[in-house]
Amino acid sequence: AALLLLPLRQAPARRPGGVSGLLQDLIRYGKTKRGCGQGPAWLRLLQVPKRWFTHFYVVSVLWNGFLLIWLFRAEFLGRSLPSWIQHMHRALGRDSQSEDTGNEHFSVLLVLLLLWVHSCRRLAECLWTSVFSNGVIHIVQYCFGLAYYVAVGSTVLCQAPTNSRNGKELSVQISWYHIVGLVMYIWASFHQHRCLVILANLRKTKSGKVVSLSHSVPFGGWFERVSCPHYFAELLIYVSLAITLGFDNVTWWCVVMYVLFNQALAAVLCHEFYQKNFSSYPKHRKAFIPFVF
Repeated sequence: AALLLLPLRQAPARRPGGVSGLLQDLIRYGKTKRGCGQGPAWLRLLQVPKRWFTHFYVVSVLWNGFLLIWLFRAEFLGRSLPSWIQHMHRALGRDSQSEDTGNEHFSVLLVLLLLWVHSCRRLAECLWTSVFSNGVIHIVQYCFGLAYYVAVGSTVLCQAPTNSRNGKELSVQISWYHIVGLVMYIWASFHQHRCLVILANLRKTKSGKVVSLSHSVPFGGWFERVSCPHYFAELLIYVSLAITLGFDNVTWWCVVMYVLFNQALAAVLCHEFYQKNFSSYPKHRKAFIPFVF
């Protein structure tokens, strides 16, 4: 769906009250809202600071931590998953009497743990690494983001089989794709953190003091190839979780596709911002995927 909105990035923003202006306001945030024209006063009341992104990860850490506790109780203490999870299993068409294929229990436990660790890292980066400008996001984007981080953890938990493990030791369920997914997760997380440090340092002195909130051209690391490598790393993290689930989890691949479209749209808008505002911006850089897009 996000790809359908890509043509809007080139639409003129002379009529902020029209349908095009409203959609522009919904898909743009932060620096990419600049140059889109000023909307009516009532529309500006629906904007909140971009730094409220931090709230997404607060919610994610708390909610996914709560889900992780439930799953640990089910796996190690033999407790049943809550009834609402079982209802969601049935809604997703999972048969509660079906037998575990062997690795699903450990896969779901590992993915939920990695998702929680990812949220903890992003929260720490929002609090102590990133330097947010005075950019804004639409209240609809903000509410959707809060709902998304609740839904994504619930989606992982709903992939867990409802049957017991029939006495199997959890350790014997480790498979090769868990190792591949974990290595890719660590690699992508490291590079995403490095990208965020590079962006933050553009606004800091060597001593760590914030001296500017303006936008500058980043260099170093994956920025040498793409304008938004932190968005690309986010996609790789979700792909690594899909691998950890065993490649064949259709539900999670739908999540990956959403992340692909969402991050691609944001990357294209940021790429065009850089090209428009910096005449010497490197022409060889792609927007999102190195050498491709």
